[in-house]
Amino acid sequence: MHDRAALNRGRLLVLAATCFWGTSATLARFVFRSRAVPPLTVVELRLAVSVVLLALWLAWRKPRALILPRRDWGPIVLLGLLGVAAIQGGYYYSISVLGVGLAILIQYLAPALIVVYDVTRGTRLTGRVLFTLVAALAGTALLIGDPGHGPAHARTLDWLISFSTAFTFAFYIVYSKRLLQRNEPETVLLYTFLVAGIFWAFFKPPTTIVAAGYSGGTWGLFMIIAVSSALIPFACFYAGLRRMPPAEAGILATLEPVVAVVSAWLWLGEGLAALQWAGALLVLIAAALASYVPEPTPRRLRTTP
Repeated sequence: MHDRAALNRGRLLVLAATCFWGTSATLARFVFRSRAVPPLTVVELRLAVSVVLLALWLAWRKPRALILPRRDWGPIVLLGLLGVAAIQGGYYYSISVLGVGLAILIQYLAPALIVVYDVTRGTRLTGRVLFTLVAALAGTALLIGDPGHGPAHARTLDWLISFSTAFTFAFYIVYSKRLLQRNEPETVLLYTFLVAGIFWAFFKPPTTIVAAGYSGGTWGLFMIIAVSSALIPFACFYAGLRRMPPAEAGILATLEPVVAVVSAWLWLGEGLAALQWAGALLVLIAAALASYVPEPTPRRLRTTP
């Protein structure tokens, strides 16, 4: 049983992570459009900046968190490659061939996969959990809207890579939970980001990013994106996941597309259709249901006759 206070704190942390992810996605779209920056450049830079800033902060405030037990190096490499690196790589590839809409929708099948995984391990599937999953998936689908004409030309391999993002996201949440049971969130975050950053550096060497000659203003945006889309939200998500079940954390994370759509509407003038507002409402209902834990019924004291 999870302590109620810890659960509530975990929910707030995960919700904070989704807010940062959703709003920073709008900033990233602005950078892609106005500065002509390739998405992979942003992915690599936000990992690199996050590693440097987090390592410096830990060396100053929590030096013990820099120590990773030898037994966890293998799991950290696995999570960094199949979790952090694979999610981002598959997601951006999916966007390029299927469009943003389907890419987000497919990735957010992850909470359903986590619930299925829990059921196979003996967890009882209640009607509330089933309805929550359906509401989350239906709401995400309505939020995405028309996926466009890109999928008509997609190959079988493209679809397989896209659907792999749902499995890697589910794996990331479940496997992170195991590591967080014996490591500080900052430790897991630092070393998984380091592994993912090294991996992507082979595909996008840092020298090519430096040679691109980005302006000082663009580098400032890179720093903001790194902090707001990676360092802070992932730290919040890990800290929240440590206090709550993986399935609930995954369902709460479906608030990210809601925040992204609303922030794009407010800042970029991208309006919402009626069905998209309905989708946002469904996702909010799903998040509320995922967070609801009924109060235990107090036991009545027996009175002696």
